[in-house]
Amino acid sequence: MVYKIADNILSPLGETTAQNYQTVKSGRSALRTYECLWQLPRPFSASLFTEAQREAMATEGLTPFESMVVCSVRRALQDVAIDITQPSVVLILSTTKANVDLLTADGPLPESLFPGQSARRIARYLGFTTEPIVVCNACISGVAALLLASRLLEAGNYDYAVVCGADCQSRFIVSGFQSFQVVSPVPCRPFDMERMGLSLGEAAATMVLSRRPEGRWALVSGAIRNDACHISAPAKHGEGAAMALRATLGGFPVEQLAFVNAHGTATMFNDQMESLAIEQAGLSVVPVNGYKGYYGHTMGAAGVLETVLSMAALDDHTILGTRGFQERGVSGKIQLSATAQATDKQAFVKLLSGFGGGNAALLVTGGQARCERLRVVELCSGMRSRPLRRACPPVTPVTKTTHHVQLIPGVARLDGRGIPLESVDADMLTALYRQHIGDYPKYYKMDRLSQLGFVASELLLQAERRAGDAPVTTTPESTMSRAVILFCASSSVHADRRYLASIAEPDNFFPSPSVFVYTLPNIVAGEIAIRNNYHGETSFYILSEPDARLMQQILAASCLDAATESVLCGWIDYQDDDHYVADLSIEVKMKE
Repeated sequence: MVYKIADNILSPLGETTAQNYQTVKSGRSALRTYECLWQLPRPFSASLFTEAQREAMATEGLTPFESMVVCSVRRALQDVAIDITQPSVVLILSTTKANVDLLTADGPLPESLFPGQSARRIARYLGFTTEPIVVCNACISGVAALLLASRLLEAGNYDYAVVCGADCQSRFIVSGFQSFQVVSPVPCRPFDMERMGLSLGEAAATMVLSRRPEGRWALVSGAIRNDACHISAPAKHGEGAAMALRATLGGFPVEQLAFVNAHGTATMFNDQMESLAIEQAGLSVVPVNGYKGYYGHTMGAAGVLETVLSMAALDDHTILGTRGFQERGVSGKIQLSATAQATDKQAFVKLLSGFGGGNAALLVTGGQARCERLRVVELCSGMRSRPLRRACPPVTPVTKTTHHVQLIPGVARLDGRGIPLESVDADMLTALYRQHIGDYPKYYKMDRLSQLGFVASELLLQAERRAGDAPVTTTPESTMSRAVILFCASSSVHADRRYLASIAEPDNFFPSPSVFVYTLPNIVAGEIAIRNNYHGETSFYILSEPDARLMQQILAASCLDAATESVLCGWIDYQDDDHYVADLSIEVKMKE
């Protein structure tokens, strides 16, 4: 359990959390319809910063995205007295596309294009001395970042974490969602019978977390679970989201929940899936709300922004209404309201889902509800608070490696031995697929990063089966026992360039959903989960460069999830056909 000691929301609706909350409570929305913006052929609804707001945020030497993050983090930090130059403070950035607007069709790639490098620039500008971490887990990134921060603090790696979620909108992003036919031309209407699709938004939101029990609000528990169904469509009956909710709630009394703050994108399938997941998790009696009607889908910012706004609402003893909702258009039995309601309850659940099959939930409590939950956690887990440290402690391995694979151009090694190839092929990955796998035609539809991860994971799993130590995954519990945790530096730059070519010219505009979906690097983890029916955690992190110590910290923290018994993990990066690496292993959690 960790504690929120400061926050900020920076959006088109305001520069502070208080401004945002009061504006939302009054019923105002920043959504409007844009026509011909960025030379896009179809109108779309979005919540975008004005030029005046952009100029006010601008920081010399930083990109608009980086400036937005710096502005939000600074506003949050001004309310707390912590020294961010200390090694006990970490910056965690949640984003899906960061500076993708810097991408060009060819030529050298600017340093800031890579999210890890951008995060490092932000961190150094602000004064952080520790290496920042980028969480790039599609739409669940914000909650995943908060969950990572909680785990790192609980593990004693840091005393404080500054978590910022942010994304800017652009031609690249809007056209991609339009290719899926899911963007509404008018402000979105979550869960409504007449919903036409999502609205997009841009924002930055920051939460400062402490290991000290000094804040009113606590992040108590959370979980990430994969649908293992489809890379761009949610599971029809919401199995993954329901698993995440059940794992998060544990034995927490449902009657103490003020509400479930849903993802509520206003797309036909997401809202339907969420309603069924909430019902399956036994939460039909709990009010449900969503904030996309005020902000649109703010992508990497959504999980942080919507959690902070929910805290502000309960500070005011209020359950905010779902703007745009009129008549229930989902079959799951959930309680929805367009208007605000009063409440004295001080706990809520935040739920998100996203491309790659990811689903994330977070339980947040305040006041008496927090104290009661703390007693439950201590009794169930034997948890004892650790002393605060002024420096990162040594990383104690919590797993043992059972199998290891390494793929780089011209080299393929499994458990220290070269992998023989019957024929020399200019495309080593496809040669490996044909000779050693060959039974999954979807391989040919994947982007190159996913192909790299798929081939490497298949070779690992074959070695595991030959050794007779493969886990049995036949029950709902066993399919959650393996996590997929991957690290990268280049994000999805190879797929990004391929997609950019499809929208580069207004007269030659042909955005494809099957190409756009792979511009989210976490899709490779989703592909592995789908292939193997893994319903456990799938997480994707971007660093500026391989950092074994930091990766081990994250891996060890991820193993705090009681359901995780083993992890398929490691470094995977694909810039082009001459520059790629997969250095993956299977790690089995050691028994205490």
